[in-house]
Amino acid sequence: MSLFDQISDDIKAAMLAKDKVRLEALRNAKKFFLEAKTAPGANDTLTDEDAVKIIQKLVKQGKDSAGIYSGQNREDLAEEELQQVKVLEAYLPKQLSPEELEAELKKIIAETGASSLKDMGKVMGAANKTLAGKAEGRLISDTVKRLLA
Repeated sequence: MSLFDQISDDIKAAMLAKDKVRLEALRNAKKFFLEAKTAPGANDTLTDEDAVKIIQKLVKQGKDSAGIYSGQNREDLAEEELQQVKVLEAYLPKQLSPEELEAELKKIIAETGASSLKDMGKVMGAANKTLAGKAEGRLISDTVKRLLA
């Protein structure tokens, strides 16, 4: 079952359970899925890889929004955002631990022959392909900088 179909089924389940937070988060994700499917050149298809990228983007936006709300002393809104983020994170592949991420990046650095921060672009290109969906881009970038410095 594709991620699109699974989320559609989970929307129905959330409606039956009257789970407002889950329903809102999943409907928002499905909206972005439908936009991606109907975009010019998409041929009315959405791969699971693209769906994961959309969910990652929504999770990042939710975390950023929660941070802004917290900064403005709106903990009620921040909590709501974080609950929706938690719902969406369940659809993402298992995230790498910091130790696993560092080990993977050391392998990539060795493969690319990178030796300094000047080579960061090469490493990031390979890392983003290899680790897509398994780690947040900012975390990958920070770890690569630390390893190359």
